[in-house]
Amino acid sequence: MIVLYILGSLVGAFFVLVIGMRIMMVSKAKKQEGKPVPDLGGKPGKWVKKGKPALFYFYSPNCGACKAMTPIVQKMSKDRKDVFAIDLSKDRSIAMKLSIMATPTTVVIKNGLVQKFLIGPLPKSTLMEHLEDK
Repeated sequence: MIVLYILGSLVGAFFVLVIGMRIMMVSKAKKQEGKPVPDLGGKPGKWVKKGKPALFYFYSPNCGACKAMTPIVQKMSKDRKDVFAIDLSKDRSIAMKLSIMATPTTVVIKNGLVQKFLIGPLPKSTLMEHLEDK
């Protein structure tokens, strides 16, 4: 009986920890909104410096939630100049400059400011809405 009580307490503590971490990530992400974008360098940095809207999608090949979304965003990035799909296993510099803490994360930039910071998988329609809402 005591073992079940201890096990239940550990499971409950784990869920509280996971939920707390999620709340912390979302809170930090929301604080990024409205802030100026630092110099990102390269093609994405040049695009943002021109004041053009952009969508940055950060993913990891090992991320389960990314597996469905990544091919969609990669196709969008080939069709559009304002969409950047960034693999964190190959390029962490932009992610560090934008304070990315989890994958998948989508950052919408407009007029050199972080407009939206979205954590988690999103449907293509939502991504398109953020791009078209200029």
